[in-house]
Amino acid sequence: MKQYAVVAYDYTDDEALERRLAHREAHLAGVRELVRQGKFLSGGAILNDDGKMIGSNTHFCFDDRADLDAWLETEPYMTGRVWERVDIREVKLFDPDA
Repeated sequence: MKQYAVVAYDYTDDEALERRLAHREAHLAGVRELVRQGKFLSGGAILNDDGKMIGSNTHFCFDDRADLDAWLETEPYMTGRVWERVDIREVKLFDPDA
């Protein structure tokens, strides 16, 4: 399994936060399923200086990039036009037990 850092920035139009909130429960349900599968490692919202959600910073574990991309195609923040720009990098996270 490979580890990936996903940094996603929301659209900046006037309805962006409204779309994020509208899709948030479906997004979180999907994250909970990834937790159950052992694919979600860590993550949360990126906040601006006013504490407003403007993106997401997450770490995942997938067999390969194709599996990650397949998940992204169904991710509510992608299909619901919440995330405008997504940067994905393979990473090696620190393992304190190694």
